[in-house]
Amino acid sequence: SSAPISSDTASSESSKPEIELEFLGPKEGDPVQRVSGEKVLRNIMLDNKTELYATYGKLMNCGGGGTCGTCIVEKPESWRLACQTIVGNKENSGKVVVQRMPQWKKK
Repeated sequence: SSAPISSDTASSESSKPEIELEFLGPKEGDPVQRVSGEKVLRNIMLDNKTELYATYGKLMNCGGGGTCGTCIVEKPESWRLACQTIVGNKENSGKVVVQRMPQWKKK
C-alpha cells in the first residue's frame, strides 16, 4: 500500500514567491495587487485597470516602447518608466509601494 500525499507537501510546492504592489496616486482606494514572476509594471497596472496615465498620456503614449515618458511612476528610490520596469523574479517576494503619476503628487 502507498502512503497518502501530505497536504503540506502539495501546498508548499504550488506556492510561488509573490510581490505585493501597493499603488498610491491622486485618487485614493486602489487595491493592492499581488504578482509573481518577471512581469512589466505597465502591463500589471493596465491588466488590473489601475490608472497609469494622466489625460494626455491616455491619448499620446508610446504603447510601452519607453520613448514618451507618460507612464512615469515613483518607487521608493527614484522615478521609473512603468513600461521599462520588471517587477520581481521567480525567487523574490516582498512589498513595493508605487506612486502613480508622481508629477501630480501633492507636496
